[in-house]
Parts: sequence; C-alpha cells; structure tokens
Amino acid sequence: MRKLRYHLVDVFTNERFGGNPLAVFTNGRGVEPALMQTIARELNLSETVFVLPPEDPANHWRLRIFTPATELPMAGHPTVGTAYVLAREHLVDVTGDETTIRLEEPVGVIPVTFSFDDHGALSISMTQPNPTFGPMMDDRAGIAALLSLSPDDLLPLPIQVVSTGVPFVFVPVRDLDAMRRIKVRLDLWEQSLKDTPHPHLLTFTPEVEVAGSHVHVRMFAPAMGIPEDPATGGAAGPLGCYLVQHGLVKDSPAAIIAEQGFEMGRRSFLHIGIEQQHGEISRVTVGGQSVPVGEGVIEV
Repeated sequence: MRKLRYHLVDVFTNERFGGNPLAVFTNGRGVEPALMQTIARELNLSETVFVLPPEDPANHWRLRIFTPATELPMAGHPTVGTAYVLAREHLVDVTGDETTIRLEEPVGVIPVTFSFDDHGALSISMTQPNPTFGPMMDDRAGIAALLSLSPDDLLPLPIQVVSTGVPFVFVPVRDLDAMRRIKVRLDLWEQSLKDTPHPHLLTFTPEVEVAGSHVHVRMFAPAMGIPEDPATGGAAGPLGCYLVQHGLVKDSPAAIIAEQGFEMGRRSFLHIGIEQQHGEISRVTVGGQSVPVGEGVIEV
C-alpha cells in the first residue's frame, strides 16, 4: 500500500476557509493518470494537482490538474495554489523580492511570479496565454432561461466565448439581485451547451459587494463536475480580456479585481492584469493570495 501525501490550501483569499480549496500532491511520480483522476473524484474538490518533474529541464515543475470529472489543459487557482505550496515546502526558491518560475501544463509553459507586499504577505501571479475571442451567442432568451433569469436581467452587452486556455461563455448580468437569483437549469444546459466546445458559464455584473472590487462573478461548470466554483483563475483572465475588449475597462494597463464565491460563503478576490500593444492584448495575468489549511494522506 502506497501513501500519497497532499497539502490542502485555500486560494485567492487571505482568510482560511475562504477562496477555493485545492489539494496538491507534491510527489506525483509513478501515479498513473487514471489513478490521478480517481483520486480527484474521491477528494471531490474543484481541482486536484499532481506535481511531476519537468519534461524540459529549463522549467521547474510539471503540473497535471484534475477536476472530479476531467483533466484540464490549464487552470488558475490550481496553478497559483500549487506555486504557493511549492514555495512553502521549499521546492522552489522565492527568497528574492520577486521571483519567477516556469510550470509546465498541457497548454504550455506558464510563468508564475512571487512577490511580497510591504507587510510581507506573499502574492502569486500567473501569466496566461493571450486570449482567443470566440463566437457571440445570439439566443439571449435561451441563455437567460438556462440561468433561471429573464432577458431583462442581462446587460445589453455580447454573450461571448473567450479563452486563455479553457473557453468560457461570458454572460453580462444587470445587477447583484439577478446574480443571486441564478440557478442553472441542467435540462437547458444539456440541450444547448453540454456537447459544445464551450460548455462552461461565467456570469458577471459591474455591481459589487466590496469597495475596491470591479466586477462580481459566478462560474458554473457542470461538464467538469463543478456545479459552482468559488474562485476561477482560468476564467478570470479571459474575463479581463472581455472587459477590455468591450470597453468596460479603459485603463491600459488594466488592473481589475474580481470578487467571487460570495453566494457560496467563500469570499474570493482575483487580481487580473491586462496589457496591450498596438491595440491588441499582449499579456494576461491572474493572481492573489493563498492560505494553508491542512495536510492529508491517500492510500492507494
């Protein structure tokens, strides 16, 4: 019987039991992918990460990221949270004022930067691939019904697919009241989105609960086995791109704070950076803080 030790951290928060919980196995050597998926299903968190040696020695580590239902090509809170665990376990050196490491993920190499504020708090930021803007969806009434809303609950902005590694359908919602009333109708989701290349939904509104935030977010990914996610870094990057592309954020470079997880009792704050060159988005970053929660052992 082999014992696999994992670390449990809450990501995109500075409060224990906030943010998005993540399990990180720092030694994934010799664990078959099918077993990784089984373990992720057993833990039943949004994501579980297995750390492996890099395929290219110029990089630091390789990550395999699993939801309860599938492996992901890239994800935000697993990348940020795993980097935090690697630093805490002295598996990467972050003794300087700012350090950047390179993590291999199926989508490619992800640079991750560590920095400290004036109070010594560690913040971790990942650079995501530049965005791909996908189709706009014309069936506004259908999308609203899928969310148990009316078309009047949506803002007069595009419903569009955007990706920085994982595609999401971005749905602009009028206000916090409508956001709180969202309930995904799985029957309508199965009819309209389940079998498409973009089955995941991110809803957002410019009305926020916390001063200093710019956008309030909820994310739903039944195809990943995630009914709702409290903090979604893989969606935050393309969200920032959407906000810049459609003129909701005009600053360049843009610094955006997204609040998420409030409806789940897990307040999360994601810091999004968008840079542009010659009118095109040239850099996308997503970051935040993490806190340790505990450790555990799985016997396999």
